[in-house]
Amino acid sequence: MTKVIGKSATRVEDKRLLTGQGTYIDDLGNTTNTGYAAILRSPHPHAYIISIDPTEAVKMQGVKGVVTGQDIKDHVKPFSVGVTAPVKYFPLAIGKVRYVGEPVAIVVAKDRYTAEDAMEKIKVSYKQLPSIVDIEKTVQEDAPILHENVGSNIANHRQFHYGDVDKAFKEADHIVKHKYKFPKYTATPVETYGVVANYDSAHNQYNVHANFHGPFIIQAIMAQSLQVPSNKLRLIIPKDIGGSYGIKAGLFPYIVLCSITSKLLGCPVKWIEDRQEHLSSSASGTDRVTYIEAAVKNDGKVTGLRMKLMDNVGAYIRAPEPACLYRNHANSTGAYDIPNLNIEAFAVMTNKSPTGLIRGYGGQEHYFALERIMQLIAKELSLDHSEVIRKNLIKKQQFPFTTASGGIYDSGDYENSFELALLTGKYENFRKKQAEARKNGKILGVGLACIVEPSGSNMGYITVALTPEERTKSLPKSGASEAATVSMDPLGSVNVRISTAPTGQGHETVAAQIVSEVLGIPREQINIIAELDTATSPWSIASGSYSSRFASLGSSAIYYAAQKVRNKLFNITASQLGVDVSELELGEGFIYVRDNPAKKFPIKRLAGLAHWNPLALPEGMEPGIYETHYYTPQAAEPPDDNDLINSSVTYGFVADMVTVEIDPDTAEVKIIDYFTVHDAGKLLNPLIADGQIMGGLAHGVGGALYEELAYDKNGQFLTGSFMDYLCPTAPEIPNVTIKHTESPSPLTPLGAKGLGEGNTMSAPVAIANAVSDALAHLDIMIDELPLSPNRIWKLLNEAKEKVTAP
Repeated sequence: MTKVIGKSATRVEDKRLLTGQGTYIDDLGNTTNTGYAAILRSPHPHAYIISIDPTEAVKMQGVKGVVTGQDIKDHVKPFSVGVTAPVKYFPLAIGKVRYVGEPVAIVVAKDRYTAEDAMEKIKVSYKQLPSIVDIEKTVQEDAPILHENVGSNIANHRQFHYGDVDKAFKEADHIVKHKYKFPKYTATPVETYGVVANYDSAHNQYNVHANFHGPFIIQAIMAQSLQVPSNKLRLIIPKDIGGSYGIKAGLFPYIVLCSITSKLLGCPVKWIEDRQEHLSSSASGTDRVTYIEAAVKNDGKVTGLRMKLMDNVGAYIRAPEPACLYRNHANSTGAYDIPNLNIEAFAVMTNKSPTGLIRGYGGQEHYFALERIMQLIAKELSLDHSEVIRKNLIKKQQFPFTTASGGIYDSGDYENSFELALLTGKYENFRKKQAEARKNGKILGVGLACIVEPSGSNMGYITVALTPEERTKSLPKSGASEAATVSMDPLGSVNVRISTAPTGQGHETVAAQIVSEVLGIPREQINIIAELDTATSPWSIASGSYSSRFASLGSSAIYYAAQKVRNKLFNITASQLGVDVSELELGEGFIYVRDNPAKKFPIKRLAGLAHWNPLALPEGMEPGIYETHYYTPQAAEPPDDNDLINSSVTYGFVADMVTVEIDPDTAEVKIIDYFTVHDAGKLLNPLIADGQIMGGLAHGVGGALYEELAYDKNGQFLTGSFMDYLCPTAPEIPNVTIKHTESPSPLTPLGAKGLGEGNTMSAPVAIANAVSDALAHLDIMIDELPLSPNRIWKLLNEAKEKVTAP
């Protein structure tokens, strides 16, 4: 039987996409009675709404109606949140706005142009309030309070103690500490948010098309807000989504807004977000302040860590936050064997836009501080950075490895991957080149980073936001379920329905590869149905496209569903031929007797028999071939009473080496080469894997050098277009060398782990380490991103002033 799993098969999606036959959200819902929506947004970061007068807008020809917060308040409930702070968040502002871009009213008209014109006719009176955007200042007693009923700007606060940290610090030879700031940035997919909502009054049901990518736990949150049973909110996800990178989970308030507007106005409502709206109001990662200190021995061994994490979730904490704060909780010590750990975690609210999932969510913030402190340790102890990493990496013989906070790293050989990165990048040779270049006035640097990449989030991880006592008052949460259905029609063709809401990653291709190998049929006979429909698809609350979960969870569900079909075909054949199942083999479209290949059945005939002649099936076997499998690994347990949590199912590893040159005249950082080594277990399709790595790396480069959703000190948004919000384009992507090592996961049937987020998490700190290394002779500390020429120029000038100061 031909092996196709693990091969670099070309993508089955590309033909329709490259020929313009994709089906995206904007291709849907264009009927004669559809109303097209525009959203009026707040120009103020913090203000009371005194009045809203839509009179002139409603009078305009072609306008179907205007809906405000007061109109919806009796029809929707505030969205539930995963913390105890009583934050009330509605899809339209009611009484008060808390960030620039917050929706204030929605206008529906015969077309978008009319809706936009009408929007300008709405008169809103505001009473401005003091605003706050600084993470640390927002928790001070004199800070403006965003939510009076909460009483503070702290949405969540937890403390965690693992091991004996006090002893580790008492016995340390050195204590190395620093404060790091990580910026708020987003993902900028080509396709922005989109919703087509249609209220069916006959059945009190909302039928909604949206490019929402999950997690589908939020479907229940939306249904609760709309005050309908969850089966009355039908979400249908288009076959094609033009990118997400996490942030399309933040679409859910607009799904509710368009749904309730459809009900109130009596027509389908379509809304497509524009780019300015997307930058100001969609979703982003959290900006974070981290205080980190390490207890260190003379040889560079780290024995304990203390971390204070302060995440800015924006004006409202909304589901699935505080995900960014806790998603990496189990891998808080990264790739290192550090047995003692204290964490104090805050999710705070400011007058910025709300946050949510973004590729690597929480990882880039976390590793920026952890990997920067490892380099700082090397500097303060006069050791090479590579030696400090080697001293602390988890050893191969320690796997499966349990971290201080409860993570169970399933497999790995971190040392081998790290050494491969150094060898590929010719680390020692670059050090020599760097020394020579410095003599000639050139500024070169090399940065290293080693990270653990979690994949397949355990639904229980978010409950560490609650104390053990608080968790006893709610339903325990665990698991990382994913589902798939494999069916075979009477002519032997196969349909596979998946629920991972693909957003361009190639799920259809890999799903076809898996089923092709398990059933021994060509990929061309396999049709992948990727349109998730909550009324007809197999799904769970965990379903969706986030947390790099397809490789570890989605592929496993597909594999086991295909195995169920295979087993049924084998049992039918055994019954027909009068042999035992163990005597049979599969190959070339037949199931045959191993020792007598002439005795065989075509798979096509077996499928026909199951449909056309069910009385010939073995006793007790149901007719037809339609198998669904829900997969969830046992490793995804709830947190225990000591706050130990295995927050993901599988854990990959990434080792990066990046070299940079800084132009002393322009302060521009140029990446010379980027070397990255990934251990993601068994690769399902190396070609697609490398594409995912390149995408993650581009995102990480953006976070390191260019991207920031910037606000001034008064809360005004400054980066509302691509003129101000800079993203890397093709010319900015450096030379990249990708290498792979494989430590198959023992937890997944194919040994696969996720890898779509790794370099998004590692690149910002790897590049920061390279820049810090380049500027080490000037005693410049890199503790903030992005590393724009302006920021580097300022640091260079400050260093010069110190040298010339009397």
